[in-house]
Amino acid sequence: MPSLKEVRTRISSVISTRQITSAMKMVSASKLRRAQMAILKLRPYAVKLNEILVNLRSSIENTDEAIYFNERKLNKVLLVVVTSNRGLCGAFNTNAIKLALNIIHNEYASQHAAGNVSLICIGKKASDFFTRRKYHVVAQYIEIFDKLTYENSVSISQKLMQEFIAGTYDRIDIIYNQFKNAAMQKLIREQFLPVAEFKGKETKDSADYIFEPGKTEIVKELVPRSLKVQFYKTLLDSFASEHGARMTAMHQATDNAEEILRELRLSYNKARQASITKEILEIIAGANALKG
Repeated sequence: MPSLKEVRTRISSVISTRQITSAMKMVSASKLRRAQMAILKLRPYAVKLNEILVNLRSSIENTDEAIYFNERKLNKVLLVVVTSNRGLCGAFNTNAIKLALNIIHNEYASQHAAGNVSLICIGKKASDFFTRRKYHVVAQYIEIFDKLTYENSVSISQKLMQEFIAGTYDRIDIIYNQFKNAAMQKLIREQFLPVAEFKGKETKDSADYIFEPGKTEIVKELVPRSLKVQFYKTLLDSFASEHGARMTAMHQATDNAEEILRELRLSYNKARQASITKEILEIIAGANALKG
């Protein structure tokens, strides 16, 4: 049985850990509320805009914007992996990285063997992982989540569109965690470019739109804007998911610390009782020896 001093030291250590995890849980809960409001407000607009975008396929066949929809022979691929800058959020980062590795080494195995799979890492965890292992990381965005706004995300989405138009990549996929609720995040692999068919329930048939003032002007403005909004939604989803995952992980860590404290206090009381009993027995033995 450990000594009383050792148990007291462990109790003090666990109490300090519990205070840290409890504080981190409250901080994440506060940040989650703001991030959750942002994604829930944007999501209906982004989904409807994407629905309109996909329904415009037949209307843009002879325009410059048709390039965003054209499938190509798959030679060069770009994966955008979205993680967080910090840990302590359970399997949030690990799952995204594992999915990226699975896609690289299975689905895009031939392209990877030819050196035609590139990565853009958004978040320090993905950047550190793939850079250390010598994957072809062409860009890293570490500070985007420090101030996540639509304006800050546009520079990245514009770069993706420019690279696709220039023919640098034949497909661009995004791997991220989609926010469901505080306790649940869904890992998503989404084709960003070329624009994939919409899989929602509302658009089995193409809609017939009336263009005012003109189709060319509207399409030219709508297609890039829709892609920028979709990308911003992706970042907001991941940001809210991160704080939800961290809040859940810190809640579980705090509960575990409570359980460990109960066991340590029970152990401390047993050790203390044993120490008192031993001292009483020694006093009695000493008194009996004096009488004899």
